[in-house]
Amino acid sequence: MVVLLLIAITRPLFRVRVQGRRRFDPREGHIAVARHRSYWDVPLLAVALGWWNRIHFIARKGLMKDMLLVRPLLKTFSTVIDRENFSKTDFRNVLDAVRSERLVAIFPEGTTRQEVGAKVGAIRFATLADKKLLPVNIRVRGPYPPQYPFRFPQITVSIGEPVSVEALEQETPSDWARSERLKRMSERLMELVDAA
Repeated sequence: MVVLLLIAITRPLFRVRVQGRRRFDPREGHIAVARHRSYWDVPLLAVALGWWNRIHFIARKGLMKDMLLVRPLLKTFSTVIDRENFSKTDFRNVLDAVRSERLVAIFPEGTTRQEVGAKVGAIRFATLADKKLLPVNIRVRGPYPPQYPFRFPQITVSIGEPVSVEALEQETPSDWARSERLKRMSERLMELVDAA
C-alpha cells in the first residue's frame, strides 16, 4: 500500500522509467546497491524494484530525528543503525535483516555527500548471508535533488545483472591483503552500479 502511494507521488513528479526489472528473480535473496545522492533515492528505489516486492532499507539513526514525518515508515521498512558508532548490535541487526528479508537495499556510501567513497559493508553482508548483489543505477536528467517547488528531474532507474561475491573476488588479485581486496571489490561493485 505504501509503495502504491509512492508510485502515485513519484511517477508524475519524476516521470520515472524503469529498465531491467526482469534481470532479477524477486523470489531469490538480493542486496540492492545504489549510489546515494538524495533522500528521494529511497522511494525511487522502492518504486523501481516493484510494488509487489517488499524492500527493506538500512537507515542511519539520525533520520529518526531529522525526518519525524517518516519515522513510522523507518520503523516498518528499515533497520536503523548508528553509523557513527557502529556496534556489534548494529552489525547483528543488519545481518539478521539481510538474512531474513528477501530484498534489502544498502547505499554503500552511507551518505548523500558526493566526496565519500563506498564502504565494504554490502560485500561483507552479502558474503555472510550468501546473497547476490543487485546493482541499480538511478540516472538523472535535470536538477537532483529537485529544486522545489517546480523543478523535478526525469529519472530512469536501470537494474543491472545480479553479481555474486565470488565473481567480484575473481577480479581481484589473490595475493592482496583481505582489506585491500574488499576495498577493490566494493569499488568494482560501484562500477557495476554506474554501468547498469
